[in-house]
Amino acid sequence: MQLLITGITGFVGSYMAEHALAQGAQVFGSVRWRSKTDNIDHLRSKVTLIESDLRDLSSVRALLETAVPTHVIHLAAQSFVGSSWQTPAETLTTNILSQVNLLEGLRGLKMSPRFLVVGSSEEYGLVEDGELPIKETNPLRPLSPYAVSKVGQDLMGYQYWKSYGMQIVRTRAFNHEGPRRGDVFVTSNFARQVAEIEAGLRDPVIFVGDLSPRRDYSDVRDIVRGYWTLVERGEPGEVYNLCSGRSWAIQQVLDFLLEQSRVKDIKVQIDPSRLRPSDVMVLEGDPSKIEKATGWKVEIPFERTLKDLLAYWRQRTWSSQR
Repeated sequence: MQLLITGITGFVGSYMAEHALAQGAQVFGSVRWRSKTDNIDHLRSKVTLIESDLRDLSSVRALLETAVPTHVIHLAAQSFVGSSWQTPAETLTTNILSQVNLLEGLRGLKMSPRFLVVGSSEEYGLVEDGELPIKETNPLRPLSPYAVSKVGQDLMGYQYWKSYGMQIVRTRAFNHEGPRRGDVFVTSNFARQVAEIEAGLRDPVIFVGDLSPRRDYSDVRDIVRGYWTLVERGEPGEVYNLCSGRSWAIQQVLDFLLEQSRVKDIKVQIDPSRLRPSDVMVLEGDPSKIEKATGWKVEIPFERTLKDLLAYWRQRTWSSQR
C-alpha cells in the first residue's frame, strides 16, 4: 500500500500515520509550507512529506504524481466548528475546493486509488425527537458553516463514485478525542485549563460555554483503526458512522476532569465568547452498519481517553515551565 494522508500533521493525521506505518504501509503526507509538525516530528524519518496547497490544482497534481497513491485518506480541512462561524467563506472554500481538486487531479492523471472521504457527525445537525441513535439514513440538517462544508464533501464523494466509478468510501465520524487534540476543542480546552490551574499558571476558575449538548465520544486511536478498515475494505459509494453508540453531556466531561484534578474547589464560569449562534444539542450515533460490515467497534473507554488527555496537558505544562 502507498497511502497518501492529507492533513498528516494534524491531530488525527498523526495517529493515522502511526497506525498505517504499523500495518506496513508506505506513507506519504501533504503539508502546507506553514504547517506545524510537532505531532509528527517523531515520524519524520519514516514518512515522506510533500509540500502542497490543496486549493491549487497544479499543486495537487504534483502531489499525486510524487506519491502515486494506491489509497488516499483525506483528512485535511478547516475542522473547528467554532472558527467556521468567523470564517464561513474560507471554511467552505478550503474544505470543498481541496477535495474537488484531489478528485479531479486523480481523474486527470487516470489514477484510481481507494479514497476515503472523511465526514463528520456534524452533518446530521438538527436531530428530531425519535431519531436517536442516528443512522446513516438520517436526514442531513447542518447547523454550522463547517457542517455545510462536510455535507458538500460527503455528497461530492457520492457523486464522483456514481458519475465516474471512483472507489470512494465515505465516513461520518462522531467526536473523537485524545492526546495532541487542539485546545480549541472543548475536551482538550478543559484539560488544559485544569493542568494550568494545577501548575499555578491560572486562578482556580475554569471557563466554559454551553454545557448541555451531548456528544458521542470515541478515542482517536479507535477512529483511525476504523478509517484504516474502511479504506481497505469499505464498500465504495457507501457511508459509515464511526461512533461508540453512547453520548456524554459536556457537563459530564467537565465533571470527570474536575474529579481528576489535583486542585479541589475549582470554580466554573460561563464565558459568553464560547457560546455559538446555534448548536447541535444531541449527537449519538448507531455504529451497527460498520460493525456488521467490518467487525470494527470502539474498544477504548472514554474515561481512559480523558485521563490520557489530561496527562498530555500536564506533561506539556510541566515541560513549558522547565
